[in-house]
Amino acid sequence: MGIVLKGGKIVDRKGERSLDVSIGPDGKILETGKKLEGDTEVDCSGCVITSGLVDLHVHLREPGNEEAETIETGARAGAMGGFTALVAMPNTEPATDCLAVVEQINALGKKSSCEIIPSAAMTIGRQGKEMVQMGELVDNGIGIFTDDGTGVQDPQLMRRLMEYSTGLESRLGRPVVLAQHCEVNELAEGGYMHEGEWSSFLGIPGQPSEAEELMVLRDIALSKMTGARIHFQHLSTLGSVQMVREAKAAGLAVTAEATTHHFTLTDSACSCYDPVFKVHPPLRTESDVKAIKEGLADGTIDAIATDHAPHSQHSKEMPFDQAPPGMLGLETALSLSLEHSGLDLSGVLELLSWQPAKIAGVDDRHGITVEKGNPANLCVIDLDETWTVSGKEMSSRSSNTPYEGWNLRGRVRHTINNGLLVVFDGESTK
Repeated sequence: MGIVLKGGKIVDRKGERSLDVSIGPDGKILETGKKLEGDTEVDCSGCVITSGLVDLHVHLREPGNEEAETIETGARAGAMGGFTALVAMPNTEPATDCLAVVEQINALGKKSSCEIIPSAAMTIGRQGKEMVQMGELVDNGIGIFTDDGTGVQDPQLMRRLMEYSTGLESRLGRPVVLAQHCEVNELAEGGYMHEGEWSSFLGIPGQPSEAEELMVLRDIALSKMTGARIHFQHLSTLGSVQMVREAKAAGLAVTAEATTHHFTLTDSACSCYDPVFKVHPPLRTESDVKAIKEGLADGTIDAIATDHAPHSQHSKEMPFDQAPPGMLGLETALSLSLEHSGLDLSGVLELLSWQPAKIAGVDDRHGITVEKGNPANLCVIDLDETWTVSGKEMSSRSSNTPYEGWNLRGRVRHTINNGLLVVFDGESTK
């Protein structure tokens, strides 16, 4: 006898059904049914029980920048947002470009509220010059490689990475994913927001859409040449969405993500000169936001990610051009997606749970159906709860949310990670 989630409605890939969920001490679902009993009975009346959310793009800052975030605090924020798995980006200090750093992250992750899935850099030190020892990293379970924060500028090096990655699939047992931050440095350099009417009006140097789109175009061509699986991170422009749509129609092995801030905010938010709205790629135009939402709706974009990027308060209080880019996302992602993506509940869960789980290669334990024998990585959502966003009240070590004061509907009530209640009645238990 263990935990029983009582009175909720299950929503997963199989559809909807009103059943209790019994969870055993081994961290697996014992059964689903009516009027189940257990040692700990959790009231889920009026709520949705679903598979835990999976974030493909999170900055946990540890090792190297623990002032802004740690694996412990970032995972706690993730659990509060309904996430049971987070893919940690490799722009740590030192970079996650070798087995030693991966092992450090794995050790810290075992103590946290979510499963932490390390990604590794594509190049040594994320410098874009030499390939990492991909074979050794793959042999130790790494399936996602990215230089996130900087795109690989050298097309010959990117081709080599793609070719090599295809040869490692048999060793990993699934496709190796190369996740690209699409930004051509020569075009983006010196730009601090989107280049357009607002940047001209504000006198802030901008980054043109073409800085992103040229690299998307290049990597689609290289994927066609090599057969490699490429994942485009944080798409932000109409042109990028259209190119990915066409690549998928041609049968290429491409996937893509979009962030919540790229379908809820536009470059007009920068009009207050507040660096909380500074992010890379930058907030774009209304037309770009519309294109992102269309891409979410028609399957061009496979996942909603957060690009959760905590920063210390003093760094975000610097002038706009000097402040680091990035914003929090873990605790607001679900609510924003429910209210602003244009998707229904099942569509939101598909892009926040089972599709990112498949891309990350963890769909054997996350994003799976809520039924007997499956791992109990779940979240319980109260679709009617309203709440006000406050950076200071978040579980993250930082508070740089662009949604301060927003009133949102829909919030996670409980999160179960590997059979353990890590969030209960909206409060962290770890």
